[in-house]
Amino acid sequence: MGYSTDLTAKQWSLIEPIFKSNKGRHLAEHNKRDLVNAVLYLNKTGCQWRLLPNDFPQHDTVWSFYRRAAKSGKWEKAMDALVKKTRESGGRKSSPTYGLIDSQSAKTTSASEGRGYDGGKKIKGRKRHIVVDTMGNLLAITVHAANIHDTKSGINPAKKVFAKYPTIQRFCGDDGYRKSFEEDVSEQLGLGVDISKRIKPEFEILPLRWRVERTFSWANHSRRLSKDYEIKTVHQENMFMISHLHTLLRRY
Repeated sequence: MGYSTDLTAKQWSLIEPIFKSNKGRHLAEHNKRDLVNAVLYLNKTGCQWRLLPNDFPQHDTVWSFYRRAAKSGKWEKAMDALVKKTRESGGRKSSPTYGLIDSQSAKTTSASEGRGYDGGKKIKGRKRHIVVDTMGNLLAITVHAANIHDTKSGINPAKKVFAKYPTIQRFCGDDGYRKSFEEDVSEQLGLGVDISKRIKPEFEILPLRWRVERTFSWANHSRRLSKDYEIKTVHQENMFMISHLHTLLRRY
């Protein structure tokens, strides 16, 4: 009996070509679909690598597969392929023209690299800085110390998005992205930035902006992301992308 996180045959067929490889002969005895399912299970449940159920391949084998896929960019390639398919299925062009940017602070473990204190949120840890399209699809993510202000660090995910999707014409951010971010985007990318103002001093749904908040909400369903458990920022970025990949796969 499988788990609710296991991919169906149709879901697996959408990303199977990306994970097929002749490298890593010691992994050849294991089905790639089983290895991907193990990573999705860990991402969803938040368990430790050593506590993966015994009906998955050995935990060190799963970890080795995950690490190699992260190093070669396969998790990101799989996510990008699903973003393209989702956009086309929704009647959009495969490459977006508008990016919504926002960040989320998360507590970390004591051994994590690149930690800082977010005075506004009163959180000691790191920030997940993301850019999504107008459908809420994740386009890029960077993770950095929480004490670095959005207006200073926002250019990093913006540059990632522009390198991947040169069709991007403008970005949209909240009031925290004024000045430095606007100047950086203009000088380094030659693009403009729309700032969404909060008119009332209370909670309200802002046009378009709610979509990037919804993307963070989707990620909250993955217990591995309830806290930043990764030692290196690159693994936190990959865990976020894996969570989003799984969200998109569940639509098929």
